Amino acid sequence: MLRFANPALLALLGLVGLYLFVEFRFGRTRRPSLRYSAVEAVKAAAGRSFPWKRYVKPVLRALALTFIVFALARPQAGSGTESVLTEGIDIVLAIDVSGSMKAEDFKPKNRLAVAKDVVADFIRGRTTDRVGMVVFAAQSFTQCPLTLDYNVLLELLESVEIGMIDERSTALGMGIATAANRLRESDADSKVIILLTDGRNNAGEIDPTTAAEAAQALGVKIYTIGAGTPEGGPVPVDDPIWGRRYIDVESDLDEDMLKEIAALTGGLYFRAKTEGMLAEVYRRIGELEKTKIEVKHFTTYTELAQRLILLGLIALLIELLVDAVLIRRVP
Repeated sequence: MLRFANPALLALLGLVGLYLFVEFRFGRTRRPSLRYSAVEAVKAAAGRSFPWKRYVKPVLRALALTFIVFALARPQAGSGTESVLTEGIDIVLAIDVSGSMKAEDFKPKNRLAVAKDVVADFIRGRTTDRVGMVVFAAQSFTQCPLTLDYNVLLELLESVEIGMIDERSTALGMGIATAANRLRESDADSKVIILLTDGRNNAGEIDPTTAAEAAQALGVKIYTIGAGTPEGGPVPVDDPIWGRRYIDVESDLDEDMLKEIAALTGGLYFRAKTEGMLAEVYRRIGELEKTKIEVKHFTTYTELAQRLILLGLIALLIELLVDAVLIRRVP
């Protein structure tokens, strides 16, 4: 980006053009300072004639004047910068990895595999939010603390699997408490837990309501998602004798509890019966918890006048050298 601080001074370029016109139009009509009765000897002393020499000095002088005029107009080169101010959002993703998440009612994948795909898309859709992850089954632990490094978060999400914790029960309250604890010292304007489960609380030292009340006291909002079809789905069982077989497991989702948790903290409850519905739930939550970004544009300018003045002085110096070396005068 180029601009002139004093663009009106560029009108002086007209005087430079006028100077060249006068020099070329009337320069040869000037009367000689000395008269000679015979000019053959003078021509011999002057040497070979180069008609273009008479244009060199005026052109160099006009070039120097042009540089000076541009310098007076103060050309400035600008580089745009952008300052982004965000209303920060800290999000903790709490994901159920209990055994019932093996149910394959989200055909052809099981509930956890589909949840991981949808959550990955949700993470990729964030730009300036810190996101963390908690997994829970019979116990709970932090899989990833709050971070802006989404690539690392996606790698840790990929490593989430059933069996990494005792999968025989669901400590829903512990999952909420662990997630809320990750947000305890957050100074973000908005603090959110997105809790995904397909069951009910049947383990852990903290019940879900108490954990939700603690989260609400910390200013944390909880969105709860119930995953799975109402009729349940087939769950694979690996038998050492008969190999892999499937047993049908009915849904044990405690929707009333999930609704209570969400309402207590100012969040919402969603039911996802298909992969498409689950993707839509995360999309809606992403819209509800969208980062507000205020962008301010700044432009910094660098003065170029000094460089043009230097070029003008160089042109004048070359004119002096040309005058001394190429232009020979006869007294």
